[in-house]
Amino acid sequence: MLREEWVIIGAKGASLYVRGWTPVTGKPKAVVCLIHGMGEHGDRYGHVAARFVEAGIAVVAHDQHGHGRSSGKRGHLHSLGAAASDAGLVIESAAERHPGLPIFLYGHSMGGNVAINCALRLRPRIQGLILTSPWLQLAFKPHAAVEWLGRKLAAFMPALQQSTGLKPADLFRPGYEHAAAIVGDPLCHTRITLRTFKEISDGGEWALANASSLHVPMLLLHGTSDRVTSIGASEQLAGVLGDICSFRRWEGGYHELHNDIEGERTIGELIYWIEEQL
Repeated sequence: MLREEWVIIGAKGASLYVRGWTPVTGKPKAVVCLIHGMGEHGDRYGHVAARFVEAGIAVVAHDQHGHGRSSGKRGHLHSLGAAASDAGLVIESAAERHPGLPIFLYGHSMGGNVAINCALRLRPRIQGLILTSPWLQLAFKPHAAVEWLGRKLAAFMPALQQSTGLKPADLFRPGYEHAAAIVGDPLCHTRITLRTFKEISDGGEWALANASSLHVPMLLLHGTSDRVTSIGASEQLAGVLGDICSFRRWEGGYHELHNDIEGERTIGELIYWIEEQL
């Protein structure tokens, strides 16, 4: 497959690193714009992109502000609105590079939150929305006093970094040969700022409250053993959307289903759904 790199200017002048994967020969039948999760970057999805490209689907993935090769303090988003706007710009960039092709928006974890907020708030020209293990709510409830203090401090020190507390063992179970390691990856980190936590938390609740206005079909996957984000929130989202949402409860699945033991099958499900929409 062919790999290209470019930079676009995002919200508030952010420099966003973007990469794209396309088939070596033949025109793709669709393009997927992929939004990564907290503390990682787009190249962790290289094995996912390879499977998509084999199926004739191009992939475009940017590093969100504060992540990977993009500008910004690590783990810091200007705002959820800015992150959604950046996603919209990436969609426009993909449309310019692949004119006339159907576009799908795919977000994982925090990227799932950004993706659904982009779809609901900006209503970009996409044919479908894919969310895997979206951070609408966390799988655990932070201590009330700690969350209250964090929200108060966010008004005065929005860029104050905290540890995410994420452990590699909570992300996926070993066994899938193409899984993308996170330990030792210099572009990955375990930091999040107070503003980012507040914006994503509030954005998840807003998305749940406003999901009924979604204008495109959705594929939603969530593992039943996810220790990071709430499968209950995904079930609530699926209930609100009804027939427009294809919801897959992945029995025993951890947070990163595309890296988990059944990663190959997970990616196959994504491709099959996209082809159904086409």
